[in-house]
Amino acid sequence: MKYPPRNLGDVVTLIDQNPLCWLVSIGAGGFGATPLPLLAECDADGTLRALFGHMAIANPQVTQLRDQASALVLVNGPQAYISPELVGNPMWVPTWNYAAALVHVDVDFVPEETRESIDRLTDRMEAGRLAPWTVSNAQERLPSMLPHIIAFRAHVRAVDGRFKLGRDEARGPLNEIMTGMAPGPLADWMQLYNEDRLDHIAREAKP
Repeated sequence: MKYPPRNLGDVVTLIDQNPLCWLVSIGAGGFGATPLPLLAECDADGTLRALFGHMAIANPQVTQLRDQASALVLVNGPQAYISPELVGNPMWVPTWNYAAALVHVDVDFVPEETRESIDRLTDRMEAGRLAPWTVSNAQERLPSMLPHIIAFRAHVRAVDGRFKLGRDEARGPLNEIMTGMAPGPLADWMQLYNEDRLDHIAREAKP
């Protein structure tokens, strides 16, 4: 793969920061694709072993995945167009920087974990709020909602990370880009992946 991650831990971090992923499958009727928030499940050593989530039972992709468990999860991280405006050389051409991953999975439906999938996702997304909302706050609605949802665990078979992040730029243009970029997740990832090539001014420009 081109632009591989430094390690697979970076892919786990990318999923944690960008949990809304595309689950893509194929069957007799063609492709199925659904955007779903997913949680990374790792072994004790940090190895990504599965992605955990839930979806509507009425989604045709449920039937498709029951017939053919193989699927892809597309992880969409930060990305942006990089304009020549940031670089002093008029011959420099624009590019696009990004961090993304493609995860090959086998999907296993686990209906007995549906309530747990909702609790875990809610707790993850509410973490850090002053008054975190919990699923139990809507306990009375759950009997009518849960029958329409099903949990699944997507077991990881292979990971293809694509972390471009300015790694193919010469040192001079890279520093100009980093100095001129607005703060944000993409700039943070670019700094992380180019730390040894950034001069003092570029690093000081970061938050």
